[in-house]
Amino acid sequence: MNAHKFYNRVTNSKKDVILEFINLLKSEKINYCIIGGLGMNAYCEPIVTLDFDCVVAIKKFPLLRETLKQRGFKIKKHPHTIEVTSKDSALRIHIQLDKRYEKFLKDAKFRNVLGYKIRVAKKENLLLGKIWAYLDPERNKLKKEKDFLDIRRLIEKYPELRKVVPEKMKLVGGL
Repeated sequence: MNAHKFYNRVTNSKKDVILEFINLLKSEKINYCIIGGLGMNAYCEPIVTLDFDCVVAIKKFPLLRETLKQRGFKIKKHPHTIEVTSKDSALRIHIQLDKRYEKFLKDAKFRNVLGYKIRVAKKENLLLGKIWAYLDPERNKLKKEKDFLDIRRLIEKYPELRKVVPEKMKLVGGL
């Protein structure tokens, strides 16, 4: 079983929603990169997630929203993201709304993630995004713990990134 089939089975997908989404971005010429847990998998030992967190060029979002609706995707707004789902999969696509993330687009590179060749934020930006999420006082406690684990995974594999972590976080959990 290849990585695509494995991931589609894990996400209970009747069709390849990631490939459909990436092809849609490509056809509409919308710049994007992945972040979050799936982005982490480009740099660290893979962990399975049902979330496909990404950044898109904000100015292109109205076009993307209309195209997604036309293709039968459901769209739900959350405080910091737009959630995109398909009746054909348990995968949740989260499009980041925080404008700080848009600068990640500039340095993103194509990488292989679970068999997909997709644009991924550079590891320094992934770390920064995880730090922002961890420090968000409104963030769910369990998600914060996952963010902290991802921060640890990155700095364990790339010790030079430890300098990016704020001092107040280094005192927590041995960072």
